[in-house]
Amino acid sequence: MHQTDHSRRDFLQLLGSGFLFSLFTSIHCTSQKRKRPNIIMIIGDDIGFSDIGCYGSEIHTPNLDRLGENGIRFKQFYNMAKCNPTRSSLFTGLIEGDDRAISFVPLLKDSGYHTIMSGKEHFDTWVPQHCYAKNTFDQSFTFWATTEYFIPPSGQFEKPFILNGRELTPSEIKTKQNPFYKTDVITDYALDWLENVMDKEDPFFLYLPYHVAHYPLQARETDIQKYRGTYKEGWDVIRRERFERMKEIGVIDPDCALSPPSDNTNQFRGHPEGDEERRAKIPKYRPWESLSEREKDEFDLEMSVFAGMIDRMDQNIGRVLKKVEEAGRMENTLILFFSDNGSCPFDSNKDFNIPPGGPASYRCLNTSWANVGNTPFRYYKQNGHEGGCNTHFIAHWPGIIDRGTITDQPGHVVDLFTTILDLIGIDYPEQVQDKPTIPLHGQSLLPVFKGKIRKEPDFFISGFTERFRMFRQKNWKIVRVNNGKWELYNMEIDPTELYDLAQAMPVKLREMENDYRFTMAHLKR
Repeated sequence: MHQTDHSRRDFLQLLGSGFLFSLFTSIHCTSQKRKRPNIIMIIGDDIGFSDIGCYGSEIHTPNLDRLGENGIRFKQFYNMAKCNPTRSSLFTGLIEGDDRAISFVPLLKDSGYHTIMSGKEHFDTWVPQHCYAKNTFDQSFTFWATTEYFIPPSGQFEKPFILNGRELTPSEIKTKQNPFYKTDVITDYALDWLENVMDKEDPFFLYLPYHVAHYPLQARETDIQKYRGTYKEGWDVIRRERFERMKEIGVIDPDCALSPPSDNTNQFRGHPEGDEERRAKIPKYRPWESLSEREKDEFDLEMSVFAGMIDRMDQNIGRVLKKVEEAGRMENTLILFFSDNGSCPFDSNKDFNIPPGGPASYRCLNTSWANVGNTPFRYYKQNGHEGGCNTHFIAHWPGIIDRGTITDQPGHVVDLFTTILDLIGIDYPEQVQDKPTIPLHGQSLLPVFKGKIRKEPDFFISGFTERFRMFRQKNWKIVRVNNGKWELYNMEIDPTELYDLAQAMPVKLREMENDYRFTMAHLKR
């Protein structure tokens, strides 16, 4: 979504006229001197902005920290605020689409890339079947949406695992570490396939969408015990400590204000029946010192499991990095890490009598811990406020990306399709199945990776459906909660959205609303 010499309004009209079609079908790599890079794309699930070490967390993530500290970190990187819309936009390059959408994976294959996926698959209903892993990747080991980390006591997963399009029984899944743990197994399959391509000249694309740290909260006991007791300081202290570290690191500005703790106000997310007295407390922020000692111990365990899950993911990322380094291919490998949305406080708990952690448990993160994950922002997964849609983003590419860079330039998951086209010098197809493709909605991040200033996108869109939509132009943002009235924020001076200017600036609010409606009406033209 380039803003050229035209005015903002003219640009929005060009979006509807199809001008961008020719713009994005003519993207080429600026230099062919360097070999086409390998690409490793790693996604976390429901991991908040501050939940990894190089963004201020106390959770042990040395491998992600190494990538961040030797690459570039974004202060503002938007997703679509929930699992399936984020992944839909990632693979199609569209905010919304239809059967004219395509995946970038076949384009990589046609360009000589070997393509591997191991992990979670989850798309919106508008994403066509020809974009699914079984129809695009050379090799894939997937599950749909949500399933357990350990083999459940029933012996059957909530959702089955799929190997190259074939459903597996639990006994058919290769397991190198006992007991079975999903994060390890996802990595095992990826490494086995990588082993077969490392001695070849062709580049590879590895997509690793881990399920961490989406519920159910389940972790290996050794990983849980590394953190047990850490969180008895309480969420108020941990959040403040993260906030101060984030300012020291530079992933937020020194004058950034910490938002007050947020309840989960989502009126469209229910919960299982039963235990109503206990469930009534889950969406509420509660001061740590108001809890009983028993509750403090329970919540220490809950967060220790969550931390252990992220720790285990980082250990597995380390296994992948080691494989690439031992093969001598790190220097020409672009590695990306980001999350699909902010931290999640949903109540999908099944049995409060079984504590989180083990195979028999099915527990979720409390709202107050999710609030810590989204430090310094407000609200959660699904929300168009920054806590739901702005998460960490790391890019590591030796020799291209300057070490230790932290950028103020905003990005969006929808930019990654266009970035890949730019990276390897291929065109966006004009047709799919005898229909014209939809013009891409993103803009290449490659200039940012190379230390340049890219022309700022004309708008960013996020939030789960119209109920939680956000629309941003330059520093101005409108956002709503539960299909309510639009709020208006100046993100340059108020990045944590503390001062709603909707009543004070009604003209600006109307302008933003009109531009949003116009933009949404023309996205699929």
